[in-house]
Amino acid sequence: MNTINKKQGISIAAIIVVGVLLSVFILRTDKTMTEADELVEEGSTAAKSQMPQDDDKRERSDKENQSQTPDRDEVLQEGALVAMTDQQIVENGISIQAVSTAHIKNVVILPGEIRFNEDKTSHVVPRLAGVVESVPANLGQQVKKGQVMAVIASTALSEQRSELLSAQKRLELARATFAREKHLWEAKISAEQDYLQARQAMREMEIAVHNAQQKLLALGASPTVSANSGAINRYEIRAPFDGMVVEKHIALGEAVKEDANIFTISDLSTVWADIIVSAKDLNVVRVGEKVTIKATAFDSTASGTVSYVSALMGEQTRTAKARVTLANPQMAWRPGLFINVEVVANETEVPVAVSTEAIQTINDKPTIFVRAPGGFIAQPVKTGLSDGAHTEIVAGLEPNTEYAVDGSFIIKAELSKSSAEDSD
Repeated sequence: MNTINKKQGISIAAIIVVGVLLSVFILRTDKTMTEADELVEEGSTAAKSQMPQDDDKRERSDKENQSQTPDRDEVLQEGALVAMTDQQIVENGISIQAVSTAHIKNVVILPGEIRFNEDKTSHVVPRLAGVVESVPANLGQQVKKGQVMAVIASTALSEQRSELLSAQKRLELARATFAREKHLWEAKISAEQDYLQARQAMREMEIAVHNAQQKLLALGASPTVSANSGAINRYEIRAPFDGMVVEKHIALGEAVKEDANIFTISDLSTVWADIIVSAKDLNVVRVGEKVTIKATAFDSTASGTVSYVSALMGEQTRTAKARVTLANPQMAWRPGLFINVEVVANETEVPVAVSTEAIQTINDKPTIFVRAPGGFIAQPVKTGLSDGAHTEIVAGLEPNTEYAVDGSFIIKAELSKSSAEDSD
């Protein structure tokens, strides 16, 4: 019993010792882990506290870098010299002019349209009913005065020519009778009364023939048709003047009436430029006023003089109509073409002016490239009145100063290029 107790005691002691050792080991491990966690937390806190400082340094560094990087607009400094030799100026096609006085025109632009010159436009009608036998004239063809445009067969013309032929035959008989009676009267064979009656009958026949001829001429038909020609019903419609066939309403075999509009001919060597004038611009547009006409569809310009201004305002549009008779030798101004008409309202003389195309924009400022030894200097200016061709310079330039006109954009490109290279 004692022996068992002794063994048990040894076992219990061993268990206690092992337990103590395990407890010590566990306590040390927990302490080590706790210290490691504390170190990690301290490191994290330190890192977090360090991050704003690093961000501030990074932002300050970015700002410093941005402040060191010049803007392109700032690069194009006012007064900068663009080096360029005389040979380079010639090779780049840069022209140089001197600042001078100019007349700045205040121009009013009015809308308009090209129309036929109605004084030289004709609507051709047959004047006799008939059936179309041929149509030599074509749409768009240039015709000469008296040129045959169409041929129709007309019964009315046949009757008119028959009347003429009959009158001519009666006139021949009357003349023969008069000659015989005159001879007999002179020979004291017949009475004077017979001679006078024969002469009266001949005069009446002459009047009848003349009347029949005038009827044919009024119809545009030839009065010299022979009875043996076999074409007394042939009616030739001829062009009334030189012009172009702009409308055609006739075809072969068609029956036409005497008042049908079969052709429209217009002489396009001159056209009308009709201008629409509002009430506020009526004091600007006057008869005899010089105007400049520009096409809206293509680049074409012409000058003319106002020949007509309407005395009435349109009831619906409340505008008046003005007109310019425009020469059209090349047929460039076609009826129906929309135009802009420039009228000078007033004109002002300015002491300092430059060509408008010489003005370049640098740093949102109008700039002129002034000629200087060795190249050009970008000179900012203050502009005033302008009419498109010339611009008044209020400040920044003196009279007689030489500046670049054509090719000034090349100088600006060189200035921008050299500024970019300097910034790199």
